[in-house]
Amino acid sequence: MKVAVAHAAGRPLVIEDLPVPAVGPRDVLVRVTASGICHTDLNVIEGRSALPLPIVPGHEGCGIVAETGREVRRVRAGDRVLASVSPACGHCPRCVGGLSNHCELGPVVKAAPRFDLGGGRWAPALCGCGTFAEAMVVHEASVVPVETGLPDEQLALLGCGVTTGVGAVLNTAAVVPGSSVAVIGCGGVGQSVVQGARIAGAAVIIAVDPVPGRRESSLRAGATHAVDPAAADPVAQVRELTGGQGADYAFEVVGRPELMAQAFEMARVEGTVTLVGMPPPGAALTLPALQAVFSGKRLAGSAVGGAQVLRDVPRFVRLAEAGRLDLGSLVSRRIKLDEVNDGLALASRAEGVRTVIV
Repeated sequence: MKVAVAHAAGRPLVIEDLPVPAVGPRDVLVRVTASGICHTDLNVIEGRSALPLPIVPGHEGCGIVAETGREVRRVRAGDRVLASVSPACGHCPRCVGGLSNHCELGPVVKAAPRFDLGGGRWAPALCGCGTFAEAMVVHEASVVPVETGLPDEQLALLGCGVTTGVGAVLNTAAVVPGSSVAVIGCGGVGQSVVQGARIAGAAVIIAVDPVPGRRESSLRAGATHAVDPAAADPVAQVRELTGGQGADYAFEVVGRPELMAQAFEMARVEGTVTLVGMPPPGAALTLPALQAVFSGKRLAGSAVGGAQVLRDVPRFVRLAEAGRLDLGSLVSRRIKLDEVNDGLALASRAEGVRTVIV
């Protein structure tokens, strides 16, 4: 089967013909029908993560179950499934306690070598998925069964970007109707934050991004205002749009410490700051200590949008089926697996919102 392999940092992926991985007792063989290209994939491929290479990227996808291990109970052959960036075993203390986005099985699942490169060399699958392939073998904790008529290219986005963005709004920040929201970074995840804020009933939604096309698409997605951070101080612009007070909720969706600090400045007194973007290893966030204490602002990280995938994926599917969550607007280009390097180049240049391999 065709598999896109990242062998060295900053080098193009190589399309290789590799054997289908063996299916273990709790594994599921999935024929991949669609995979989004996430910025996290790009970070790993370019060596801006702690993950070793070689690796098979891709962690945002969907497909059809072709085979299951003898101990699998969650799905069966023929089921349509979503590959989840965050495994959820359902029975560890964290899963039982409503923290399946921190499932204790996660590190084991994500580290398992899956793809046989030959010559005694193996490659793990990114996030335990490896959706940049015609097929993948994943632990059953990493799949969510779905029953929907949504097209593959849209459903795949719920595997990471949309669930992370919408979940950050509804789960982590718990945005309330009539509030004001500022979103720094409006790629696929950022525009999902924008849509989540719209779904939550926010009255003012400010999209902050230096790319004109992304500002424009954010307005179509539900933002009430779009701010070019290069035109003037973005904090001042957000404060002006919120009557001088700052936003009730500020989201950073890029993963840069200086922008995280900027989100903190954008939030009003007693406001909520939610960090969604993935920073590079070793990056440190510095905030003015006195202000951090006396402003009463709340700062929260949002791992996979705080999503409990077995609960939230069906919930988000229903929102999409009802037309309240617009997945189609996030798909800016469709490509084949052989064109994956072209798709990565688009992500690197911040062109479009989400490129999907179909």
